[in-house]
Amino acid sequence: MSTNAIATTQHITVTITPNDKSNPPGKLADAELHFADGVLAGLKLIGFGIWERRTGAGRNVTFPARQYSVNGERRSFALLRPVADTNAQDRVRDLILSAYAEYERAA
Repeated sequence: MSTNAIATTQHITVTITPNDKSNPPGKLADAELHFADGVLAGLKLIGFGIWERRTGAGRNVTFPARQYSVNGERRSFALLRPVADTNAQDRVRDLILSAYAEYERAA
């Protein structure tokens, strides 16, 4: 399994690790955000997944989450959430999808 640093913004590098095993079905790759500046410099945020949509039209990104149980029911708690601007997640999702598209072109 190879890992490729693909998209780099001024402060963040997106690292793509392809899912060579095809398990679970539909999962294309994992992604990490590596921070190069500010208080997060030298740290990375892991747990992003790139998935083929079930309808086959497009791709989706799942964000890091922690699973827990309530009365035997499994739920998840998103670890990266918007403070006020709900479009903030879309910018991260677009950055990761762009990095994956660039990874595919290079492969």
